[in-house]
Amino acid sequence: MAPKLGYLLPTRERIMQNEPEVQPMLALAARAEALGFDSVWVGDSLLARPRHEPLTLLAGVAGRVPRVSVGTAVLLPALRNPVVLAHLVATLDQVSEGRLILGVGFAADAPNIRAEFAAASVPFEKRVGRMMEGLRLCRALWSGQAVDWDGRWQVTGGVLAPTPYRPGGPPLWIGGNLPVSLERAGKWFDGWFPIKPDAATFGAQWQEVRTIARAAGRDPEALTGAMYLTLALDADAARAEARLNAFLERYYGQPAEVLRRRQASYAGPAEGVAAWLDGYARAGAGHLVLRFAGEHERHLEAVAAVRRTLGW
Repeated sequence: MAPKLGYLLPTRERIMQNEPEVQPMLALAARAEALGFDSVWVGDSLLARPRHEPLTLLAGVAGRVPRVSVGTAVLLPALRNPVVLAHLVATLDQVSEGRLILGVGFAADAPNIRAEFAAASVPFEKRVGRMMEGLRLCRALWSGQAVDWDGRWQVTGGVLAPTPYRPGGPPLWIGGNLPVSLERAGKWFDGWFPIKPDAATFGAQWQEVRTIARAAGRDPEALTGAMYLTLALDADAARAEARLNAFLERYYGQPAEVLRRRQASYAGPAEGVAAWLDGYARAGAGHLVLRFAGEHERHLEAVAAVRRTLGW
């Protein structure tokens, strides 16, 4: 089955360029939908990498583009009170009429991210436990039934309204490549959404996730394997490489060679990216979320053309 294609809006890049206006990004979302993309995504950060608040922005996207799914790539639930988060997500799922996908993560260990957690009064070392418990509490509240919760948060007879448009709430996707990450994805989540592996490694690890899901009594066919990919397309391969490296270094403030070992990325002509993307599809990826290193309109057009050549 052909994978779905997603497009990541440049929320971080526009802030870095001192261009916070939202209408141009809504226009990009509409252009992606018109070109046949299946989903539009936004990232998340409070202070470490300032950008638009993702759930608020996605409400605007959902109102502007009526067909595509909308998603977070990725949201950091540990930074938010889960009762408030459950309410926000339920409302956004109603606004989008069930088109929301909640990609979640627990944040990398970096000084600026630790400072972000400290500013939000969230203990960084407890972030994974907070995320997992918080999402369980969200799911309980999304049922619409009275919830009693005695844990990090205290809830007595709490009833959330509205509940999400989709019964039980939106699908939850999580990334990570360590064995514990694969186990979490297989046992507890609706999708696996990593950023790192090449196609061959993705395929092997995706099969591990499916095996874990099956052993846990879950239907592996109900899970989605996704990838977060960064692209710089140019007929001149050297120019594409330079563009990708400059983009990553400005975005993260680290050497490109380090970042490219951590994140799956492609730099080169459009003809080459077809085979690269197809490799992930053949390895079992059902959804490919693409981040572009600048020139978004041109990249959207180019990828739409590549998709047609692949017959997707």
